[in-house]
Amino acid sequence: MAINTVIFDFDGTLADTNRMILDSWQYTYKTLRGAEEKEENILKTFGEPLALSMEKAFPDVPASEAIAVYRSFQEKHFEEMIRPFPGMVELIRKLRQEGCKVGIVTSRLRNTTVRGLAQFGLLEDIDEIITCEDTEKHKPEPEPALEALSRLGAKAEETVMVGDSLFDIRCAHGAGIRAILVGWAMAIGEEDKQGEDAPDAQAESAEELLSVLRAMK
Repeated sequence: MAINTVIFDFDGTLADTNRMILDSWQYTYKTLRGAEEKEENILKTFGEPLALSMEKAFPDVPASEAIAVYRSFQEKHFEEMIRPFPGMVELIRKLRQEGCKVGIVTSRLRNTTVRGLAQFGLLEDIDEIITCEDTEKHKPEPEPALEALSRLGAKAEETVMVGDSLFDIRCAHGAGIRAILVGWAMAIGEEDKQGEDAPDAQAESAEELLSVLRAMK
């Protein structure tokens, strides 16, 4: 069935926040442990709910304390360190012009999500924003995607979710939504693109993503 609704992940899909997230983690490691962590270990957490990642990384520190350290770095450096991935702002505007509803489903807080969208000039182009504050369960559980469908008044079979991680794919599929994996972030390896968690389609650029979405319409 043709799609009329597109849901985007924020970090690693719409917004290039990779360096900021890595630096936020390293700041947290240096603050709480006195030394940085291997970057490859941090990359494995990309797409995972922050509280879960913090519990695993710092089991002897209350997650709320570790998160506060992490977010203190982001609060100070957020706008200066993020930018939209090439072509994504234009892609969202084209989708809106073509009659699609557009939503955001992210594990990020609403405050920084809205700040990022405002910086990109996209706030008026987004119909609904679902953040970690809007559901009790988070990606990879389907609740955030289901909440987005409800608020958007959309049907799962007419919706596609675009993300950069295995958590996005599982969240979408759990809600009965097709998933497109983008290839310009760091959150997923080739071994994760197989089997039941495989995306329904992939795209390596905003231009290719637009073509894939138009083919689904």
